[in-house]
Amino acid sequence: MNALAATNRNFKLASRLLGLDSKLVKSLVIPFREIKVECTIPKDDGTLASFVGFRVQQDNARGPMKGGIRYHPEVDPDEVNALAQLMTWKTAVANIPYGGAKGGIGCDPGKLSLSELERLTRVFTKRNMI
Repeated sequence: MNALAATNRNFKLASRLLGLDSKLVKSLVIPFREIKVECTIPKDDGTLASFVGFRVQQDNARGPMKGGIRYHPEVDPDEVNALAQLMTWKTAVANIPYGGAKGGIGCDPGKLSLSELERLTRVFTKRNMI
């Protein structure tokens, strides 16, 4: 079972225990926005490298959406979606006035220099401006 399926299963179980309306549950598991971007950066040796990134903005009903960026070679849209949902539920349970979001970039951060990671992060965040 992937991360998104597990997150949805757990949320649906909790929603049944809480007696939430099925229409509300359905609206809460569908993200507000999903973005896929390609990020090409110059490496320190002068070559170009391309990476695929994802950003999921889950919900902004409680306030601005918050969530960091995951750097991992096997990051995928379902994982980022699950992490955005978990951020939404975490901020709601803790009564923090934020919604949930998460980003992910398919890369091995251990193989990138700090300046390459900075360039990659800057390109990723600029591509996610709407």
